Amino acid sequence: MALRKTWAVALFGVDGVLVEIEADVRSGLPSVQLIGLPDSALKEAKNRVCAAIQNCREEWPTDRVITLALSPAALPKGGTSYDLALACAVLAASEQVPPHRLRGTVLFGELALDGRLRGVRGLLPALLAARRSGVRRAVVPVEGLGEAHLVDGIEILGAEHLREVIAWLRELAELREDPPPVIEPGSEDVPDLSDVLGQPEARWALEVAAAGGHHLLMVGPPGTGKTMLAKRLCGLLPELTVPESLEVTALRSLSEESTEFLVRRPPFVAPHPSLSIPALIGGGTGLARPGAVSRAHRGILLLDEACELGPKRLEALRTALEEGEIRLARRDGTLRYPARFQLVLATNPCPCAPPRELDCQCAPQARRRYLGKLSGPLLDRVDLRVRTRPISAMSTGAGTEPESTAVVRERVERARTMARERWADHGWHTNTEVPGPVLRKEFALPEQTTALLERGLEAGAITARGADRCLRVAWTLADLDASPWPTADHVAAALEFRDRRAV
Repeated sequence: MALRKTWAVALFGVDGVLVEIEADVRSGLPSVQLIGLPDSALKEAKNRVCAAIQNCREEWPTDRVITLALSPAALPKGGTSYDLALACAVLAASEQVPPHRLRGTVLFGELALDGRLRGVRGLLPALLAARRSGVRRAVVPVEGLGEAHLVDGIEILGAEHLREVIAWLRELAELREDPPPVIEPGSEDVPDLSDVLGQPEARWALEVAAAGGHHLLMVGPPGTGKTMLAKRLCGLLPELTVPESLEVTALRSLSEESTEFLVRRPPFVAPHPSLSIPALIGGGTGLARPGAVSRAHRGILLLDEACELGPKRLEALRTALEEGEIRLARRDGTLRYPARFQLVLATNPCPCAPPRELDCQCAPQARRRYLGKLSGPLLDRVDLRVRTRPISAMSTGAGTEPESTAVVRERVERARTMARERWADHGWHTNTEVPGPVLRKEFALPEQTTALLERGLEAGAITARGADRCLRVAWTLADLDASPWPTADHVAAALEFRDRRAV
């Protein structure tokens, strides 16, 4: 008997750490010890591994002391993705399979009791972490081959059963390399902007939000098209770049079942107002899962009926809006999930929400209390605020057909191209990513252009953060006008978007 090792990956948020699994099989009172901070699912792995090996007609060393150590020992480890690595470590340590093919190979897969390999969650981020650690070969369940092949620079082998892996280790057979044929889903039918009746101010705000990546608040009576407008924002955004697609697909792999294609369209997430804080920002028991803000990474997060969420859930968004990521503190460390999304808030102006605001029966204090759930610090991070008006006609006049998504998208793409070229040397893609100090120093506007902004600061109408956000919106308005620099009119329009009367 001997000491042998295999490799797996522990996921901690979106970050992965290479885990060395050592198996020591020696004479002594029969026992199986699994050490290295395993969770409940991982502790049960020794029973699954034992049954799987015996059902593959291999020998389980029942008369030996088996010690399985997972390093780094201080890092918590959980889930069922370690099963295959544990089984191969025991087989190699008991000298039933040669160890040379295990060197430099990371193994993934949950074992059924009969030895079948089942898929595991988080395969894509785990493989990305393994590649960063220098691993050049991975064995995965066959059903995860499509997802695994999204990672370049690493040899991917697939197996359906533990017997296949054992035969490969003994050099009696080869594992599968080609992923199964994948039928990529067709491009989703994005609702068209021409479906929305009226609302010229809201449509313009939607175009500005898409061009600059700005957050948006829409306030208006029910049935005025707030949700319809928000759902059409994704159609105005460009496709994700390859690095962005990998980020979004990795998050989907963590929160859902395996995916076999890169996500190319910006995600759209619209949770129900009754969701909990962990469901919104991430969390839960054990290793925290990504929440709605992370599932909306590089896309749109719509919080419909925002005032129904309550202050606690809304205030939990502030860090993500400012920093573009969520950090969840746990006993054993801090998990990090990216959360760079566009926030769209939609709400009624009062609790009774009649079709016409003139018919509102709410007391003034009730209206203030209702809209007061959108706190000043949260609204200060929202660049665009707009009112939607009641619809007065069910059709448009002849020759006044609303613009389609394709027409507006062309203007958005031109504006984004101008912004991307301007900020290319700094690594930014949209105006909303540019830090305030850069706008105020390196790209400072003339005093006559920002005079209105200065007066707003002096009067206390806006905060310093709000002034920076006004500058970003002004740059977006200039890009939409194909102007090389914002003018005083652009700054005034940006200030108008932050009008408190919209709330």
